[in-house]
Order: sequence, then structure tokens, then C-alpha cells
Amino acid sequence: MEQTIFPGRYTADPGRDSVTVFLIGMRANRWWRAGKVLQVASAMPRMLRHLSANPDSGMLGFEQWFGRTTMMVSYWESPEHLRRFAADRDAPHLEPWRRFMKELSGSGDVGIWHETYQVPASGIETVYSGMPLFGLAKATAQVPIGAGTNTAKQRMGKFAGRTAGETP
Repeated sequence: MEQTIFPGRYTADPGRDSVTVFLIGMRANRWWRAGKVLQVASAMPRMLRHLSANPDSGMLGFEQWFGRTTMMVSYWESPEHLRRFAADRDAPHLEPWRRFMKELSGSGDVGIWHETYQVPASGIETVYSGMPLFGLAKATAQVPIGAGTNTAKQRMGKFAGRTAGETP
């Protein structure tokens, strides 16, 4: 699928006071245990479909990369939204997590990891040049760089202190 490339320079407008950034991934420690690796990896697409179909979940968007160590970065409205999804008995997270903890945790075949950051809008600076929609701009709003946003110093915190949909 061909992606639209946006020539020129753009930045992201998160449209909120803060963004929760969640990094998660897994590492195939033993490739010869491919069945175990696939068992863990197969849970994520179902979770992403669920989150994408439920805007109230609070996930704003995500990007992912694959390799021996996979990584996904997702953007959330708040840490509470993320925790609510993780603990929701009706969402497709608890069952795979419990299965991993029971069957695979400690085996060393597959490693999993995550990191969560609560980032105030005043601490966000982004630039995208000649890119398709990507990252925070894809998850929130992409805006052209212009007067008042030409430098990283000018962009840092430019969109802080507002609510979604409010113009700077």
C-alpha cells in the first residue's frame, strides 16, 4: 500500500496537556523455539484491532517494528487509560498475559518488556520532513512548520496547555 509522502516540514500538535507513551516489545531469545515465539507474538494483533475499534480505550495511535527484538510505540490519552485496558477482563489482554506468565515466563525462550512515560506537552518536540504520517503526528495532528515553530526550541512546548481541538 502506497503511503502519501508529505513534502516539507511538519510537527505534531498533541492537542492535550500530556501524552502517555508506551513502549512494548518482545525478544526471541531462542529462534529454534519458533512456536513459543509465535504464541507470544500472535496476541498483539487482536489487542490492536480491539483498541483501534474502541476509541474510548484511550489509545491514540501506534507504530511497530519487527526483528529479533520487536518494538511498538503507542500513544495514549493517559496512564489511566492504559492501565484500564491492561486490567479489563473483557479486553484481549489479560488472558494472553496470564497464559504467558503461566506457560512461558522464566523459560528464557521469549523475553517481553515495556516502558511507560507520561510526557507533558511542554516537553514534546517533533519534526517530520518528507515523511508519511508517522508517530505522534499520526496519532494526534500533523501541522506545518512555519513562523514560531521553525526551531526545536520554538517547537518545544508550543502546543502545551490546551485541550484537543483548541488552536494555539
